[in-house]
Amino acid sequence: MAVEITRILVIDDHPLLREGVSSTLDTVDDFEVIGQGGSYSDAITMAHDFIPDTILLDISMPGGGVEATREIHEALPSIKLIMLTASEDEKDVMSALQAGANAYILKGIGGKELIKRVRQVSAGEIFITPSLATNILVHSYNEEAPGQVDLLNKLNKRESEILKALERGLTNKQIADELFLSEKTIKHYMTNILQKLQVKNRVEAALIAQKMNYDES
Repeated sequence: MAVEITRILVIDDHPLLREGVSSTLDTVDDFEVIGQGGSYSDAITMAHDFIPDTILLDISMPGGGVEATREIHEALPSIKLIMLTASEDEKDVMSALQAGANAYILKGIGGKELIKRVRQVSAGEIFITPSLATNILVHSYNEEAPGQVDLLNKLNKRESEILKALERGLTNKQIADELFLSEKTIKHYMTNILQKLQVKNRVEAALIAQKMNYDES
């Protein structure tokens, strides 16, 4: 049986880091780094030319990583977008997630851990460096809790189960297997969940669920 290859672009304006990340990912049999770039324009052009499965990009590069993320997500929503950056600024994290990023990972991560996270995100999961996710939850504590509780109360029992599974980072297929449902059914529920929670993507839905768990603890 043929191995399904994850095709990856690495976009960063620091050549040494870019080449190091690419070399690390290329050691994995089912990863293929198909291109490298160093700017917003490189990201946009290569995304359209190559239609990769996953793109790793920095938030602070010529032209802007958030802007590139937003444009790619809107034009090519099937591409998984991973911010690999040194910025721990909460505004940068939220801007990236709202633009459509599937993950926000701090530079300095080890090679094995990076491979693990790229594999997870490429499979449809979401990931935020834990310390950053905690800071976001703590900082936003009590800001909009009543309204978000009301939104969560709109979910039926099955939708709540799926949201909890999403918060754990499960893919649609994994949720389907766990709940003995078809993947198509999970996608239908996921659409309803996003609409009821008034969010644009799985990341924002998972953050709301995480915040509510924090509030209850």
